[in-house]
Amino acid sequence: MRIPVFVSAPTSLTDSQEASRKLVLRELERSGLEPRALGRSDYPTELPLREVLTIARHCAGAVILGFQQVRADSGASKPGTPEEKPITTPVFFPTPWNQLETGILFSLELPLLVFRETGISGGVFDEGVTDVFIHPMPPPNLAGTAKKSFSAVFLKWQAQVRSFYYK
Repeated sequence: MRIPVFVSAPTSLTDSQEASRKLVLRELERSGLEPRALGRSDYPTELPLREVLTIARHCAGAVILGFQQVRADSGASKPGTPEEKPITTPVFFPTPWNQLETGILFSLELPLLVFRETGISGGVFDEGVTDVFIHPMPPPNLAGTAKKSFSAVFLKWQAQVRSFYYK
């Protein structure tokens, strides 16, 4: 029997993003873990946010995949405040579901593994917000030393997942 883990990721991805997601899923499978996700492995029968909680309660860990979902090329950050700054270079945002799901998963005290694409920040993707290290999103063509490092991160995290599951 594989141990269920929640995977927070958007359902609409670019080809490159999907390849990175699949790389993570293969590592989960290799570790004997079962990925669970709203809209992928599980479909809501109630309100989607309530369904996230239902799925999460049956999981022993969580992977958060912060992929770019929104791009702002111009505008203002913190408009109307003394900290207002113009946006002069593109700013990228993840799906807001990453933040909602992570809040639920964190409150359940599940071991978290967080990845983010370059340019993603805010909330769970800011260093020091949670007690976990924020990892760069693995590229689809991961090989050599980088692949060994990626596997080592999973090895350490899945030990925490197993400990949570069997306690």
